[in-house]
Amino acid sequence: MSSFGVSDGQLAETVSDSDRAGTVSDGTLTEAVPDGSRAASNGGSTDECGREQEHVSMLYGRLDDLREQASRRRDASLRATGGTPQARAERETAITLYTDQLAQLSAVENGLCFGRLDFSGGERHYIGRIGIFDDSGDYEPLLLDWRAPAARPFYLATAASPEGVTRRRHIRTRYRKVVGLDDEVLDLTATRRSAHEDVTGEAALLAALDAGRTGRMRDIVETIQAEQDRVIRDDLGGALVVQGGPGTGKTAVALHRVAYLLYTYRQQLSTRVVLVVGPNETFLRYISQVLPSLAETGVLLGTVGDLYPGITARRPEPPEAAAIKGRLEMTDVLAAAIRDRQQVPEKYIDLTIDQDMLRLDRAICEDARAAARRTGKLHNLARPIFDTEVIHALSLQLAEKIGTDPYADDPLGDDDAPGDPQILEEADLAEIRRELREEPEVKAALDWMWPILTPQDLLSDLYASADRLATAAPDLSDAERALLLREPGGGWTPADVPLLDEAAELLGAHDKPVDALAEKRRRERIAYAEGALEIMSGSASYEFEDEAESEILAATDLLEAERLAERHGEEARLTPAERAAADRTWAFGHIVVDEAQELSPMAWRLLMRRCPSRSMTVVGDVAQTGDLAGTSSWAQVLEPYVDHRWRLEELTVNYRTPAEIMAVGGGLLAAIDPALRPPRSVRSTGVEPWAARVEPEHLAEGLVDVVLREVAEVDDGRIGVIVAAGQEEELGAAVTKAVPEAAVGEQPDLSSRVVVLTVRQAKGLEFDSVVVVEPARILAESPRGLSDLYVALTRATQRLGVLHTEPLPVGLEGLRPVAVEKSASPAGV
Repeated sequence: MSSFGVSDGQLAETVSDSDRAGTVSDGTLTEAVPDGSRAASNGGSTDECGREQEHVSMLYGRLDDLREQASRRRDASLRATGGTPQARAERETAITLYTDQLAQLSAVENGLCFGRLDFSGGERHYIGRIGIFDDSGDYEPLLLDWRAPAARPFYLATAASPEGVTRRRHIRTRYRKVVGLDDEVLDLTATRRSAHEDVTGEAALLAALDAGRTGRMRDIVETIQAEQDRVIRDDLGGALVVQGGPGTGKTAVALHRVAYLLYTYRQQLSTRVVLVVGPNETFLRYISQVLPSLAETGVLLGTVGDLYPGITARRPEPPEAAAIKGRLEMTDVLAAAIRDRQQVPEKYIDLTIDQDMLRLDRAICEDARAAARRTGKLHNLARPIFDTEVIHALSLQLAEKIGTDPYADDPLGDDDAPGDPQILEEADLAEIRRELREEPEVKAALDWMWPILTPQDLLSDLYASADRLATAAPDLSDAERALLLREPGGGWTPADVPLLDEAAELLGAHDKPVDALAEKRRRERIAYAEGALEIMSGSASYEFEDEAESEILAATDLLEAERLAERHGEEARLTPAERAAADRTWAFGHIVVDEAQELSPMAWRLLMRRCPSRSMTVVGDVAQTGDLAGTSSWAQVLEPYVDHRWRLEELTVNYRTPAEIMAVGGGLLAAIDPALRPPRSVRSTGVEPWAARVEPEHLAEGLVDVVLREVAEVDDGRIGVIVAAGQEEELGAAVTKAVPEAAVGEQPDLSSRVVVLTVRQAKGLEFDSVVVVEPARILAESPRGLSDLYVALTRATQRLGVLHTEPLPVGLEGLRPVAVEKSASPAGV
């Protein structure tokens, strides 16, 4: 799930505590904070802002110096040429290092410094996105990286436990200009504890929560709360599960945890790479700017459908089919499908070799197959064993034909008759076997009996054949096998990727295609070099016309095309993340799995294979599980791999979803699982969620009317229209006709004012206003309809409305009924 973020990375629109009074649920924050620790949120005096501006300007000056220095060093490395192989390798490393530094320094341009801590001993620390030090003196810190231990009181200090802090200041900037200050004076003598003592930086936090959405998640580095900080700074080792309801900031916490881990374990993780797995491409685009804004640019983001190199799996399929593919039993199905391809002839295969007829009978082939299987090698790696056994049997047949003359028993023949038996030596038999291996008929027979298979070949052939499916999956019902049956081509589904990965493990790598590709590229380079030398040679023949000049050595006299091709065969400069993306066997240093409750057992098997250390951050909410293959228990998915060696952290405070909206979601949560408790909202908006019923024939028209009024209500904010998948095309067309800039489709542009999307697409996203259309149809359409509806109803940060033609489902009857009238906003909304 996503978390709150600051619009455009700024807090320029922060309002004062007095303006916020009465907006926080569970006993208002401002009333609960002790008098001695009230935040002074009036924007700061002109003098104070001026003094902070001096420091911030100095920090930006140092940032510019660091950027110019890295640029100069990178350019010098790029200009350098020649040298030993070691020198060239060092130069490549330097280029990568300085390029990464430039990317990081550019990424923190916005909001470089956002806080200050004043301590009782007189020390003062500024807090920001990176650490900057005074290299002209004693290397004193000018700016503390938010991840440094010394910066932690910025997130943890409270009036009840100030940790030596007398004042915490939030510095609000727009670009490089200080535009406001929010101070919290922590009274050491205060004895009364806050009802919301887990909420720090109240003014900055509420400003961030109330700021309009931008279509991209923003970092929360300025407003991290204590329970979030505890998760972010947890140890690297083992599997950490972060369970939390809507709006608790799970996704933001997980991403900030990645930044913290990379800061703390840089040497260990930078080369092994951190992988972040999200539910879909829309979600990944939504979170794509968070890590760069935290100066981390080397993290690999992808979906499960992206985790097989060379394949981007986006093909849709019925959820029932995906659920079948997600079962662990599919490992047995794949193993059986591979054994099924190790076939022998029903009786025999006749082969004609140089006019000699050889026969491969079933017994020979069965013996060869048994010998290959006894080795225990994977399918493709066992093929040479099978080949050797078959070729040996064929060579004995051919040797017998060559070494036996039909007239050898003729009593009239003398000792030198051509028909006398001949004894072939081992060298002769070896030559026969070598020649047999090159015979097209023999190759075809071997390929039929024991084919070299890619995972794609295996799975495509399996899906395309009802007979193969029946043989490989006898425990599946006829209806289940029918769901898997499909014509070849058309791409792969996300649920296919774990199966492709499993098939690769069962088949074993085969280097012939790789070698062939490498050889093809080598020959292309040589051909290019030959062309270049030919041009040079042709030019020289015209240039050197007299005999004396023709004695001068030219490049063509000293270089062969092959040597020239080798010399200029430069490898692409790939970052560790790029290398990891291209390598199926890469072992990641850490994996973050968001919306983890949706993953199938086969997907978990794939991820565990990618992370042998089991260093993982698992983020999700079992109450929001929508996929049939998903889980309702973390123990169920993790204990087969880590036993009881996993730990659970729960986020209990809802920062995004107002209390009024969460009350609606809480009713559904009780229906999903009475044992689950909704997170407590940190604020209320005073706007009650509403429901409007229209006639079915007026649904599209009514939706357009509601959307137009919501656009007017949220100003520059974002509106999400969440519909059932079966209505997305129809209702999306109606909305885009009325609001041309609205986005709809498989990859909607989240920066659009209005976005029409399905529940699956909406997971992890947030909008200022949400209109949920036809909740009864969402319930009926989804295999886990209550969970999907719960997701849909908890995407809003400000306003929620429900438009329906059918009676409201159980749990939503309490929504305030309103009427939708043309040219009039729903009453009271």
